[in-house]
Amino acid sequence: MIKEKLNSTLTFEDFKTEVLNDYKIAITSRECSLLGRREVLTGKAKFGIFGDGKEVPQLAMAKFFKNGDFRSGYYRDQTFMMAIGELTIEQFFAGLYGNTNIEQEPMSAGRQMGGHFVTHSLNEDGSWKNLTKQKNSSADISPTAGQMPRLLGLAQASKIYRQVPGIPNKENFSVDGNEVAWGTIGNASTSEGLFFETINAAGVLQVPMVVSVWDDEYGISVHARHQTTKENISEILKGYQRDKNDDGYEILRVKGWDYSDLIATYEKASAIAREKHVPILIHVNELTQPQGHSSSGSHERYKDADRLAWEKEFDCIRQMKLWMIAINIASPEEIDAIDNNAKKEVLEAKKAAWTTFIQPIVEEQKELVALLNNIAQTSANKDTILKHASTLNRIKDPLKKEILVAARKTLRLIFNESGKNELSQWITDFTAKNQYKFSSHLYSESDLNVFSAKEVVPVYSTDKKEETDGRMILRDNFDAIFTKYPEALIFGEDSGNIGDVNQGLEGMQEKYGELRVADVGIREATIIGQGIGMALRGLRPIAEIQYLDYLLYAIQIMSDDLATLQYRTVGKQKAPLIIRTRGHRLEGIWHSGSPMGMIINAVRGIHVLVPRNMTKAAGFYNSLLECDEPALVIECLNGYRLKEEMPLNYGEFKTPIGQVETLKQGTDITLVSYGSTLRLVEQAANELLELGISCEVIDIQSLLPFDVNQDIVKSISKTNRLLVIDEDVPGGASAFILQQIIEQQDAYSQLDSKPQTLTAKAHRPSYGTDGDYFSKPSAEDIFEKVYAMMNEVNPSKFPSLY
Repeated sequence: MIKEKLNSTLTFEDFKTEVLNDYKIAITSRECSLLGRREVLTGKAKFGIFGDGKEVPQLAMAKFFKNGDFRSGYYRDQTFMMAIGELTIEQFFAGLYGNTNIEQEPMSAGRQMGGHFVTHSLNEDGSWKNLTKQKNSSADISPTAGQMPRLLGLAQASKIYRQVPGIPNKENFSVDGNEVAWGTIGNASTSEGLFFETINAAGVLQVPMVVSVWDDEYGISVHARHQTTKENISEILKGYQRDKNDDGYEILRVKGWDYSDLIATYEKASAIAREKHVPILIHVNELTQPQGHSSSGSHERYKDADRLAWEKEFDCIRQMKLWMIAINIASPEEIDAIDNNAKKEVLEAKKAAWTTFIQPIVEEQKELVALLNNIAQTSANKDTILKHASTLNRIKDPLKKEILVAARKTLRLIFNESGKNELSQWITDFTAKNQYKFSSHLYSESDLNVFSAKEVVPVYSTDKKEETDGRMILRDNFDAIFTKYPEALIFGEDSGNIGDVNQGLEGMQEKYGELRVADVGIREATIIGQGIGMALRGLRPIAEIQYLDYLLYAIQIMSDDLATLQYRTVGKQKAPLIIRTRGHRLEGIWHSGSPMGMIINAVRGIHVLVPRNMTKAAGFYNSLLECDEPALVIECLNGYRLKEEMPLNYGEFKTPIGQVETLKQGTDITLVSYGSTLRLVEQAANELLELGISCEVIDIQSLLPFDVNQDIVKSISKTNRLLVIDEDVPGGASAFILQQIIEQQDAYSQLDSKPQTLTAKAHRPSYGTDGDYFSKPSAEDIFEKVYAMMNEVNPSKFPSLY
């Protein structure tokens, strides 16, 4: 029976070989977990979270994970990664130690703690590898259930590749949409809303997604009775089970210690998902956690004696041993030999990983000690410097921090002595070399980064000025985009049938089909997740969040997953997702919030673009589609019906990213703003001119990146005064803007007056026209603020208004 489940053509010897190889992987992984915990307790590693107790089901999953497939997982999947050949023992320990060499620690070069896994989707130049020729894992994140939204998009990509014709370079990303996206999650994390949102969305979309729930009855120390209704996730999801009349899920249950049944279950799941694009939930229960949740505590504190005894009895590796003995796969002595060999192999690989990690640091330690000893000979502070050198030299396993601290403390002692220049240069070189290892790739470092998209101005008719609603410019530009880029697609609430709430996509679904211009449910986090997953597989998705306020539902996924992706993979994965939303001024608490400070501080790694009109917005979309980075584009909510001149070169004109635009020249004061508020700034500037106050008005256009050419400080050098007008709360985006101008651009030296801000009130905007007027900066507020600043300069010419 078992032989037939695995492969009906296998001989018993073949079968035996495969089982023994699986067992060797399992016991090797277990030894890594056990030894890894000891490395934390001895201080060589900072923290450990391991996959012990989950080894056997991960072996079964790995058997049906094919080239082109993607994993979106949980930080206990080390056995799976070993089984698919994407994690060695040395790499496991390199991750535990935080090795910053990407060749030795390919999961994140020490940027994430161990247990977070990834495969490399990109070549050294940032171009795509052929993902169909390799097994793929999207980069893990720690936030519980945070891996679920992206899983949805990874699965949906297969549906798009199967059903949408004409996608260029498709052969690098899919073979007829036959790829499965495999998700893993702990049973306690199924309590998160992100899990339920993803499960529901995948059932609606009918995508090839297989979710494994590793169920060991606990979430850290909290039992399942506090986590899940009926203590059983598959039981409460039974309503999702498909039947002959309705689409849904195939829900499977299997015990995590039953090797043969696990293989049969995963074989069935793979076939259904791969062939029929039906989502699968596999509830893998009766699992154990032999060392507890992590290295930070012991599970003996919260598990009673009966549970601990049961876990020892039903440990999946122990049960696999008993099963192998029972069916004559191996004798107890043969299994003991495998166990002993695995322990030796893991121990030797651990030692090798530690040597590889620590030796370069020791060399740097020796280098600095020699330098300090040399400098001390001619210093007035010889004894103190020699003490620093001796203290550093006695550290057996030094950290880079300890080396640099010794150097910097010594530098204070010799700032006017002969050794200063040599030590200063050593510190500068050491810091530059190591800082890059910890700080590179927040943004793309390829030739397709956002600065590669050069400005192309809109072309207008020379015969007759033709104007149209701003929404029509967006619509016609999207039409050009979907024609030019068959891999582009857009989806969001009301984006499809009615062409979005402001008609910027009017008629696009009818023209390009429901897969490329799609309506989705009210579920912002998984809208972003769809985009991340599809972008990871080579598509160019545009995820639409209906209003800026609603972005808060998705901010965690944007911040923890999308924004950090290039950084945490050291440029080995990318997801050039475009997020489209609309916001800024309207009327009422819920549709006119402008939480820009929160956004720009949460999403470093995503570009944040704030166009003042729809032509500028369309130009940003055109620029971004030529680049390989994610971005958020915030359209002006009150600008869709305003008239703009019609361009002739839809799909071609490009708004440069990171560059400001001067809308009005002036000599007395520089006014800086963005988005909808600019229209009020321009109005006030024109009214101030009537009183002889000349304002220079600058449109920021792009908050991240910010004014890369430093044009604002050039303006301030002429006007010597600055006012930042922002409809965020006090200290919100205006604080960031001031920091960039005053600190990064050194504008303080050009100012004759205190730089000031004019922002919205601290509360949400109140309802109605009056609510907007009393909540956010008005033209009169701007006028009077500027006038007051000029009153301070010349009170006789500009007497106080109040």
